[in-house]
Amino acid sequence: MIAGLAFYFFAFILIAAAAMVVTSRNPVYSVLYLILAFFNAAALFLIAGAEFLAMILVIVYVGAVAVLFLFVVMMLDVDFVQLREGFQRYAPVGAIIGGILFLELLLVLGAWRFASDVGDLRLSPTPAGVSNTEALGRIIYTDYIYLFQASGLILLVAMIGAIVLTLRDKPTAKRQNIAEQVARSSEVMMAQPAIGAGIRREDILRPLPPPEKPAPRQVEHGGHH
Repeated sequence: MIAGLAFYFFAFILIAAAAMVVTSRNPVYSVLYLILAFFNAAALFLIAGAEFLAMILVIVYVGAVAVLFLFVVMMLDVDFVQLREGFQRYAPVGAIIGGILFLELLLVLGAWRFASDVGDLRLSPTPAGVSNTEALGRIIYTDYIYLFQASGLILLVAMIGAIVLTLRDKPTAKRQNIAEQVARSSEVMMAQPAIGAGIRREDILRPLPPPEKPAPRQVEHGGHH
């Protein structure tokens, strides 16, 4: 009874936090709601008996990924008004893609069938003599290794897309020309001044100091300087 109430309590908060992640106008608030959703999902994993997944969710996603999102959103000077300018133009394409994904989800749910031994699996979540972590590793890296690799590729594409969207060309940014560095002649030598001698002006390795300003001229007026 208590486990059931706790499940519905954490599930309700999880759904509400997930909705706020999408609907919040401030990206910082979205990340904070995402952290709240991660904590509630970890609580659901604990109720289900998957303590390893709960700890991984808190340590990896809350302690690293979500905090990284928060720092990136706060430190990058992203103009969100400019990013939303083309929303209406791409809204029909997004609606079509969203409709296709929704139909695919309906087809998957329509063809879903519970296994005949689902009741025994609930009573015995892990095989006898095998820890929860080992059983999870066997499933991910043995039975579903191809799906695991596919999820890694999807995350890689998402990371590349995020970098492309946030990359901005600044005229004042300094860039490294690898070809010019490789093709330079051996005549270019690094200056090695003696200790205490400093760098001489003819080496031209640093800008010259500004010229000294002339002293103000004294003017005699009424017997006073």
